[in-house]
Amino acid sequence: MSIILALAPHPDDLEIGCGGTLAQHAKRGDEVHIYVATSGEVGGVAEVRRAEQVKAAEILGVKEIHWGSFVDTKLPESSRDLMKSLEDVIQRVNPDTVYINHNHDTHQDHREMAQVARSATRYVPNVLAYETPSTLDFEPTAYMDTSDTLSLKLKALEAHASQVERTHVRLNIIEIALATSHFRGVQGKMSCAEAFMPIRMRL
Repeated sequence: MSIILALAPHPDDLEIGCGGTLAQHAKRGDEVHIYVATSGEVGGVAEVRRAEQVKAAEILGVKEIHWGSFVDTKLPESSRDLMKSLEDVIQRVNPDTVYINHNHDTHQDHREMAQVARSATRYVPNVLAYETPSTLDFEPTAYMDTSDTLSLKLKALEAHASQVERTHVRLNIIEIALATSHFRGVQGKMSCAEAFMPIRMRL
């Protein structure tokens, strides 16, 4: 059994970027933890978004949610405290593998989380970066087959009901996830996939 930790700035980031992968880990018998830095209050009601995250995590088979207490959109102003928070959760969970968001991104919280997480995970043997719709310059070289867990990923995204239509494009979050899943699947020579840029991998 491996211990998995996935880090995100906001509720729903993980489901978009690596929800199928986390479900796949859980199906394999791995222990899955997630850390969510903020309650996403700028994009909705904090209590609603936290409840949605709890429901989504249950669908994916997550053992425990670790919450940060940071302010949505203000992570760059809390760099030192975010580092301590991440180091504390990494020490408690002692993960074999950590998933973090890619550092090139149009959202300031995503950029800050990625930068701080790279330092906080410096002693973790396996660290891989996932993508979200606001990610830039993402060139993956590792793929997880999510054909068996795509339905769980979509159910987890549906659990974030307040966010499904908040994409600022003509596609909703489910349609974006499906398009990305199939595109990354084609790249990885499979039907459905989630893609990653490895920061460090132990073979």
